[in-house]
Amino acid sequence: MTDTILVLAEDTLATADIEHLLALHEGEVLAYRVLVPADSERPLLATVVDNLGLGELGEAFDRLRGKEPSVPEAKATADEQLAATLAEFAAAGREATGEVVADDPLPALRAAVATGEVREIAVVTYPHAWSDTFHRDWASRARDELQVPVLHLYSGTSELG
Repeated sequence: MTDTILVLAEDTLATADIEHLLALHEGEVLAYRVLVPADSERPLLATVVDNLGLGELGEAFDRLRGKEPSVPEAKATADEQLAATLAEFAAAGREATGEVVADDPLPALRAAVATGEVREIAVVTYPHAWSDTFHRDWASRARDELQVPVLHLYSGTSELG
């Protein structure tokens, strides 16, 4: 059995997120590989529902007007999130590698699992009312398609998705 945990992160992982991930396999020496999508094509309805649910009226209005990050902006943001997440792993005394992946992370997850090196997948996101409810979130899609365990954690909390 392999010793790699694949971590799909929607944003920079907080110290609490790293602690939760490491606590899942306390005492084991594991490799962590982090994937951060360059999210430049957010689904309109799902994004607006999430914005409204969080009281982010300005963001919902911007999205309705078609304002979303360009591909270079999304890539730059993802690069920053990945670097900060890898630094958080290092601060916790654990080495991690990572990469920025395409807007839809499922092909990257599929490719990583196909190598046979992935023991399990941990997806760390914020709650998303629309996609979580209708099981179109990354974790649900990964569970449907891949033959490895998939855990969905909500960022900054110990809550499971």
